[in-house]
Amino acid sequence: MSDIKRLDKGPRMSQAVIHGDLVWLAGQVGTPSESVAAQTKEILSKIDSLLARAGTDKSRLLQTTIWMASMDDFAEMNAVWDAWVDPENPPARASGESALATPDYKVEIIVVAALK
Repeated sequence: MSDIKRLDKGPRMSQAVIHGDLVWLAGQVGTPSESVAAQTKEILSKIDSLLARAGTDKSRLLQTTIWMASMDDFAEMNAVWDAWVDPENPPARASGESALATPDYKVEIIVVAALK
């Protein structure tokens, strides 16, 4: 049985959980009140960092869930996403509109990745 490793563990949640050959990231958000593009760039940078700490990278993404406060911002978020995602290894992806933890958050991204 594999050990479970947790990164940036807090009393409520961990930012990443590693088990077996997979890593699950908590929902990542950007700086409140920034633009959709700025929040998305910050989120993707956080994802890169957490994946690196777990021992993998965005080329190993399996699934991504993107929550947006308003689907009116979908194109703005996608412009940043498209510049970041590995075009040879895009993950399965779902996107939807949801009320996020605070109205100042415009985007939240959750990923699952395979380890190298």
